[in-house]
Amino acid sequence: MESHLCYRWLLVSSITYFLLLNQLLAHSLFHVHHHPGIPTNVTKNLHFPSFISSSSSSTIHEIKLLGSAAFSSGKGSIQIPDPSPAVDHAYKAGRAIYSSPIRIFDPLTSTPASFQTTFSFQFENINNSFPGNGLAFVIVSDEFTVGRPGPWLGILNDACEHYKVFAVEFDNRHDPKFGDPNDDHIGINLGSVVSFKTADSSKTNASLHDYDLIHRAWILYDGHRKWIDIYLGVDGNPVPSLPILSTSLNLSPFLKEYMFVGFSASTGDSPQIHNIFSWEFSSTSQAILNVPSRHVCHRNIAHQVSKYSTTNGTSTPSSFMIFMCVMGLCTVAVLNLYCSSKRRKTESSVAFGFPDKKQRPVLPSKPRRFETLVLYRATKRFSKMEVLASDSRGVLYRGMLPNGCYVAVKRFSIESLNLSRLDWSRVLKRISTITHVCHPSLASIRGWCCDNRERIIVYDYFQNGSLHGWLFGLGSLPWTRRFKIIKDTAEALSFLHSKELTHGNLKTTSIFLDSNYKAVLGDYGFIFFQGDVMDSVPRKELDVFEFGMLMLEIISGKKTIETEEQEMGVLDFAWDMHERGEKVKVIDERMGSNVNIEQAIRVLEIGLACTLNENNNGRPSMEQVLLQLLNMQKLLPRLPPNRQAHLLSKNSATSQLLIGNMKGSH
Repeated sequence: MESHLCYRWLLVSSITYFLLLNQLLAHSLFHVHHHPGIPTNVTKNLHFPSFISSSSSSTIHEIKLLGSAAFSSGKGSIQIPDPSPAVDHAYKAGRAIYSSPIRIFDPLTSTPASFQTTFSFQFENINNSFPGNGLAFVIVSDEFTVGRPGPWLGILNDACEHYKVFAVEFDNRHDPKFGDPNDDHIGINLGSVVSFKTADSSKTNASLHDYDLIHRAWILYDGHRKWIDIYLGVDGNPVPSLPILSTSLNLSPFLKEYMFVGFSASTGDSPQIHNIFSWEFSSTSQAILNVPSRHVCHRNIAHQVSKYSTTNGTSTPSSFMIFMCVMGLCTVAVLNLYCSSKRRKTESSVAFGFPDKKQRPVLPSKPRRFETLVLYRATKRFSKMEVLASDSRGVLYRGMLPNGCYVAVKRFSIESLNLSRLDWSRVLKRISTITHVCHPSLASIRGWCCDNRERIIVYDYFQNGSLHGWLFGLGSLPWTRRFKIIKDTAEALSFLHSKELTHGNLKTTSIFLDSNYKAVLGDYGFIFFQGDVMDSVPRKELDVFEFGMLMLEIISGKKTIETEEQEMGVLDFAWDMHERGEKVKVIDERMGSNVNIEQAIRVLEIGLACTLNENNNGRPSMEQVLLQLLNMQKLLPRLPPNRQAHLLSKNSATSQLLIGNMKGSH
C-alpha cells in the first residue's frame, strides 16, 4: 500500500514539475503576440446551362450522382429516379450534388454564408399515374448519404437522426402525416422532412401539377440579415415581382463550415421523373485572413535552431531556470530512492499478477479484439442518440472508429448476462466459423470486446438502418420491396443452413438494408441459455420458425408482441384469419392497392407453414422455402384447418425459448 502511495506522490510531483517548466518555457520562448486578421470574402460560383454527360464534358466530374439518378444526354438534364425501363421506378430515391464541398458557414462569427441559386426543372408523369412526390434543393453535410424514398423526398434516412440539412422542397403530393397543407406547395425544411414554413404554389402561374411546364425557381438567402426569399415562375420569364415565400431564417444551427449543395428527389407508389435542366449557384461567406504580425520572436527562432541544427546554441538559460531544474531533479531523485527502498522490502511478499498478453496483429478483413474505451468513444459513451435497435439481449449502437469507419456495436445487457450463461470461448468459435463463410446478405463481424463485465460484438454498419425502422416507422414499404426482403433473407438463411450454421436471432431488428436496399442478416445469436437449452433443440428448426414469424410481420406490418397478455399476437391473428378463410385481412392496408394479392397470400401461407409443429414433419426446411415454396409454379402443402393440433406446443423447450426471445424483441 505504501509503495502504491509512493508512486502516486512521485507521479504527481513529476507532473507538477514538468507543467511548471512547460509554463516557464512557453512564457519565455514561445509567447506569440496575436495579430487580428483581416476580414475577407470567400466566393463560389457554379454555372451549368445544361447537363450533357459526354466524355469531353466536365459535368460528369463536377456533378456526383447518388442512388437512383442519371444524366439524360437527349434532354440535357439530370433525372431522378433513373428512367431506365429495366428499373422499377416505384419507391426510389436519388441525389445529384456538386462533387466538392462549399464553404457555407463561418465558425468564428457563427455567420451563415449568403447565397443565391436558380434552376429550371420539370416533373414528368409516368403512364398518367397519380402524382408522385417532389424535388428538393438541398444543402447537406456529406456526399454519400441517400435518404428514404416516398414522402421523405430522399432528404433524410430517419427522423430520429440528427442530420444537418437545409432543403427547399417543391412537393406535388399531399402527406398529412408530414403536415403538408395540400398537394401543390413549397416548403422550407430544417433538419427534418416536416416543413416549418410552406406556401401554396397552385396560386401562381407555375403550378407543380402542370407537367407540360418547365418551372424555374429562385432562392435568395442573406446570411447577415438571416432572411430568405423564394420565387417560382416559368423558365424563360423574368423573376416574379413578389416572392412566393419570404421569411426570417437562421441557418446557423443546421450548417457546418463546408457542405455540399445539390438536389434530392424520391418516388412512392406513384412514380414520376424529376428533371433538372439548368442550375446556377453562387455563395459568399466571410472569413478572417490571418497575416503575420510585425513582432518577430527571436527566442523562438533560437530554440528551433538549437533543436534542429547541429551548430551549438549561443543562448544561455537564466539562473532562475537553472534553479528550478535542479530542484525538480533533486525532488524526483529523492522520491525515486524512497520508493525503491520500499519496493525492495515488500518485493518478497507481494505476488505480482501476470502481465497482459499483447494482442497479435490481424488482417483488416478478420475480426479482432477491441478495447472497451475505443468502443465507448466510438458510440459517444453509448449515447441514446446512437441507438440503432434493441432487444432483450442488449442494444445495438452506431459507432465511428478512430479511422473514420462506421460500425454497428451490439452491447449485451447486464440482465441478459446474469440470466444466461455466456461461454465466451464458444462465442469466439462461432465468430470464427461465421467469418469463414461469405454471402452478400450476411453482415461481416468486425470484432468483439470481452473486458470486465462488458460483452460486445462489432458488425459492419449499414446506413439505411434496420428493417424494423422501415416496417414500423413513418410511411410504408411497398409490396415489391417487402417481397424482395423476404427472398433475400430466405437466400441468406438457406445458405447458412447449407453450411451447417444457423442465425439464432432472426427478427426485424437483426435485418439491415444496404445502400441498394438489399436485406442483410446481422446481429447473430450468441447467448447460450442456462442448462444448454440451445443445444437441446434443433437450431435450424428455430430459424425456420423465426423466419415464418418474420414473414407474418412483413406481410401484416404488425409487431410480434402487441400486448403483455398476448405472447404471439401476429401468429394468432394470422391463424384466425386462415381458419375463417379471410387471409386477405392479414395484408397491411397501408400498402394500398399496389399489392400482388395472389403472391402475398402465398407468402402468408408459407409463413404459417413455417410455424407448424416440427414433430409432425409439417415445417419445411429453408431449402424447400427458397427453391420450392417461393416458386409460384410449385403447389403448397395444404395447411391444417385446425391450428391447435399442429402449432408449436406451449410447453416445449423450443417454444419457451422462442417466447422468451420475442417478449423482449420489441
